[in-house]
Amino acid sequence: MQRQGLYKICVSLITPNIEDMHSRKKLPVIVGGTNYYIESLLWRVLVDTGQENEESGKGGGASNRKAELEKLGGAELHKRLAEVDPKMAAMLHPNDARKIARSLQVHEETGVPHSCWLEEQRGQEGGGGLGGPLRFPDPCIFWLHADMEALDKRLDARVDEMLSLGLIEELGDFHARYNQERVQDSSQDYQHGIFQSIGFKEFHEYLTTPETSTQQEKDALRDKGIEALKIATRRYARKQNKWVRNRFLKRPGDHVPAVYGLDVTDVSRWEETVLTPALQILDSLRKGEQPAVEPIRVEGAEQRNKRSRYTCDLCDKVIIGDLEWTAHLKSKKHHYHVRKRKKPDLASDQPQGLQGTPSPPSSTVECLSQDSSTTVVPGSGEASPESAQVTRPTVNEVPVTL
Repeated sequence: MQRQGLYKICVSLITPNIEDMHSRKKLPVIVGGTNYYIESLLWRVLVDTGQENEESGKGGGASNRKAELEKLGGAELHKRLAEVDPKMAAMLHPNDARKIARSLQVHEETGVPHSCWLEEQRGQEGGGGLGGPLRFPDPCIFWLHADMEALDKRLDARVDEMLSLGLIEELGDFHARYNQERVQDSSQDYQHGIFQSIGFKEFHEYLTTPETSTQQEKDALRDKGIEALKIATRRYARKQNKWVRNRFLKRPGDHVPAVYGLDVTDVSRWEETVLTPALQILDSLRKGEQPAVEPIRVEGAEQRNKRSRYTCDLCDKVIIGDLEWTAHLKSKKHHYHVRKRKKPDLASDQPQGLQGTPSPPSSTVECLSQDSSTTVVPGSGEASPESAQVTRPTVNEVPVTL
């Protein structure tokens, strides 16, 4: 809820400026930042219950309530959500306490199920499975991407630069001021607020090192924190790339803006590989012409990953999403459990020659949704046509250049 409130503030501050620039025939350019903010600005994807803004000036009551709910744990939260909003519960994994708590809070504040808010949003003209329609017409998106090996080196170098500028000293000072007492009470929380930022939890062991520790032990924990920070940074970069592919490149619908890729692997060629092609693309679009550079096309982008809910009895696992389910059926872990299940059947079989080929395992994998269920024989990898289809929000986006 705290994040939702920040998105709303961001959108409410920037949107009037964009509208003003359009009225003056100027081109708004939105640069960088967090993909969630960009999506919230381009598309109408936020659920406005009218409560968050009221709570923002009352000590963060909304975010505090969400944090209280999350403490109940995923299983209890999912049980409560299933009682008041079974459609939403079917789309969320029982372990996703944060999203479940968000849905419960929406229902608490409005008396309306979260799924109903989303259905209303998606039903708007131009809306789709990922949310509401574009806020502005004809946006153009530039995606600055790089070879992952080059990007990893660049990210590691950035971490080294942050360290040379006093990152650890800054973390130590902040820890002493705001987190030390929490650690002593075992009430530290690296899942909410500023403490969820990359850097705090990676250096937790170092920052809480007992005074009796040797310098060698402290240095080892410091080096461990540095390596953890670099790994987390690289992982986050990959998560951002995946997000762009799933929310922009693979976004279903007829009103999805074109995404043009600009290669920033070699920053010494910035003008050649980024600036010049970007200006040429913009010039062509403003003239109503087709740019010489083609937008990025993703094979299978028209396929929507439906938020179906599956339960694999063999692996004792809940899977949310058709694509995730397909990947699970092909995974080594699933095939391991399939083979493991077959062994007892083979052992209990009659002597060779009396019974012939042993029968397949009788355990089943179920796909459940609000409307129907599907049974799959483990290892078959195929679900019947009646497979549940709980769709995720789809959306269109804004007339802005990234």
